[in-house]
Amino acid sequence: MFAAAHVVAEDESTVDWDATLAFRHHLWSHGLGVAEAMDTAQRGMGLDWPTAAELIRRSAAEKAGRICAGVATDHLTGEATLDDVLNAYLEQLDVVQEAGAQPVLMCSRQLAAAARGPEDYEKVYGTLLDRVSEPVVLHWLGTAFDPKLEGYWGAADVPRATAHFLEIIRSRPDKVDGVKVSLLDAGHEIGLRRALPPGVRCYTGDDFHYPELIAGDSEGFSHALLGIFDPIAPVAARALAKLAEGDTEGFHRIMAPTVPLSRHLFSAPTYYYKTGVVFLAWLAGHQERFQLLGGLESARSVEHLAEAKRLAEIAGVVDPEFAERRWQQWLASR
Repeated sequence: MFAAAHVVAEDESTVDWDATLAFRHHLWSHGLGVAEAMDTAQRGMGLDWPTAAELIRRSAAEKAGRICAGVATDHLTGEATLDDVLNAYLEQLDVVQEAGAQPVLMCSRQLAAAARGPEDYEKVYGTLLDRVSEPVVLHWLGTAFDPKLEGYWGAADVPRATAHFLEIIRSRPDKVDGVKVSLLDAGHEIGLRRALPPGVRCYTGDDFHYPELIAGDSEGFSHALLGIFDPIAPVAARALAKLAEGDTEGFHRIMAPTVPLSRHLFSAPTYYYKTGVVFLAWLAGHQERFQLLGGLESARSVEHLAEAKRLAEIAGVVDPEFAERRWQQWLASR
């Protein structure tokens, strides 16, 4: 199980490295893996590739727990050809593999713009899979998280896109550890999970339906690579321990209060969920400033954050008295 971790900002353009790494140790201490330099870390929304590369190297060097890291093409500028996209992926893949992290092949805005059909996705991803030194995770990020990924895998129609996606996986199943699906559609994820080749995992990225997807059914279950695990790590760890003991009822009882919080944080526009994640990290005392790269702390309203605080208290994610003091300080400083 992985938590997609946020970065702690010192100011609008600078990462606080000590606090950022300390937060990763917090996640590892609860038995979670760290998914590094992913969407939660403001990838493409304040975190540029040079800083992401440094983040990956620093986190992997800690050697304190399981770590995977995002491989993308976000350092490309202007129009890009398929070869440009492939070379950009390969450049980032080298960094992740050299750091010792498991690669997560993230969706590429540049590939979505350059590709003319499923064969272009097969060309790029097939070449990447042939070049990896260990099985990777393929990431499918939906348009709720990034509207520029419309038509990914060569079709705007999700069933057709899924068929193309599965063809790529089935062509090289030994190179795919799993797939991370962030479409916020539990039914689709279950269908995809059942269609995967033996040995290929499904890592849920569904921040709306994660408890039932992780608990699974008689035909299987989803592992997790979730942004919501960042703020709810201690609660999620307790719930997962119950599940490991075979206490499914206990798992759901602990996890259930986190779902309204997650649905609120990931409400539209979903790509601003990072604001709420960092807000809760600050309310919980994991960092000294409520600050995001690029000034993204202003992306959500005071009303939205007030409701996030209320739901976090109900879910047991923050200490109510400590959170209230910080909340009042923040309101007074506005």
